[in-house]
Amino acid sequence: MMYRRNFIKLSFVCATYLLVGCNSDKNSTSSNNTVSLDGFLINQNLNIPALLNPTPDINGIKQFNLNIEERTHNFYTDVASNTFGINQSYLGNTLLLKNGDKVSINYTNKLQEATTIHGHGMHVPASMDGGPYQRIESNMTWSASYTVNQKASTNWYHPHLMGKTAEHVYHGLAGLIIIEDNESNALNLPKSYGIDDIPLIIQDRNFLNKQLSYAPSGRDIMRGYRGNVLLTNGQVQPKMTAKAGLLRLRILNGSNGSLYNFSFSDGRVFHQIATDNSFLESPVELTSLKLSPSERAEIVVDLANDANGEVLLKVAELIDNRTFTALSISVDAQASLVSTLPLNLTTHEVIDVTQVVRTRNFTLEGSGNGGNPILTINNKAMLMSRIDEIVNVNELEIWHIENTMNMNHNFHIHATHFRPYKRNGSTVNILANEQGYKDCIQLGPNETVDILVRMVDYTDINGKYMYHCHYLEHEDAGMMGQFVVV
Repeated sequence: MMYRRNFIKLSFVCATYLLVGCNSDKNSTSSNNTVSLDGFLINQNLNIPALLNPTPDINGIKQFNLNIEERTHNFYTDVASNTFGINQSYLGNTLLLKNGDKVSINYTNKLQEATTIHGHGMHVPASMDGGPYQRIESNMTWSASYTVNQKASTNWYHPHLMGKTAEHVYHGLAGLIIIEDNESNALNLPKSYGIDDIPLIIQDRNFLNKQLSYAPSGRDIMRGYRGNVLLTNGQVQPKMTAKAGLLRLRILNGSNGSLYNFSFSDGRVFHQIATDNSFLESPVELTSLKLSPSERAEIVVDLANDANGEVLLKVAELIDNRTFTALSISVDAQASLVSTLPLNLTTHEVIDVTQVVRTRNFTLEGSGNGGNPILTINNKAMLMSRIDEIVNVNELEIWHIENTMNMNHNFHIHATHFRPYKRNGSTVNILANEQGYKDCIQLGPNETVDILVRMVDYTDINGKYMYHCHYLEHEDAGMMGQFVVV
């Protein structure tokens, strides 16, 4: 099976990795588990991934053309590192779509190997999902063509090739998809992209000889592969200037295996306004925000009293207990366009749980298997030849997910946007900032989560969707299943 072959290939490890993350650059890691940034390009102006303009409409369909390429990117002052990129040297353009748009997103693979591109969080037919079945061979083009059919949200795209997802994402293949709708356009929120509405793709990476180093051991596959240099939009400790007032940050935890806690250096209050797939009904006041791999959140921070000052966005990596500076924000004296948050953002459907027709149980398990870990759901490792679940369209279900392991996992479902219902058996354990629509939810060691799931719109007995842990090494190691909607 492909994932086993991948483990054999990746089983080697630097002698120092188990302690410091496979980074032997002499200027990179010190003995106290902090990172020296000597040699890295730091304090550069924040790179805002450019919005990709569609080519002229063809029969009312907006065409977005993206090239997946081998590139080089300047993480260091003196060496260009080898990367993958999509229309740029690392990461990809941002796609800005509106609910109701007819689009064709055309991915041309210029790598020397196959890949796929999955629209993570996108509600699309299975044939347009970009999962393992929609392979893009080298020098071929695949198009995700559909009508945008979901509410305003911040989503993303990334590879999903069987056994290679983690490696391809790690080398730079990821970008944002922002959805707007009439409701979001009517809200008085910061919405000038790159000015007061800022995308932040947060990742940690390891470097060896100033090159990206992806060399997980069996232990790393079990734990999730984590790096000791934090990248924000592909940069180390970038800076930006903002006006005094409200600043909106769209945050993606784009890492392979890190659980992050976001806060500001002075401990200030901020507000979360959206989760993975929807606005929250009202802004939720926070001083910190936890996101597992692939989760997104939109937050708004008030900089009105910070004119001529500086505010730091900090990231604590919670598994290895390290803290990084993600972004330095210099605040000028000019007032921003938006100074007050709306009290109400949206209204969610009231779900009648008495209408639940069934509960499905998913148990997250794993074993070391002699140094080549196999991670499973319901004691089954992913097989593309097997359909694990058949789901009826329009039926309300509870999916009960149990993490039996003494490590972190999360659970992502393609095709749908679910509502968190219970954590560890109680509705009171669902936090206020989780009470929107999501496509991925964190499970701590030995936790359980219940989510309310309803598949809508798209049926295809031959069209397979995935559910899986989005700690990417776990996914590649078999912790994934597939379902059809009928």
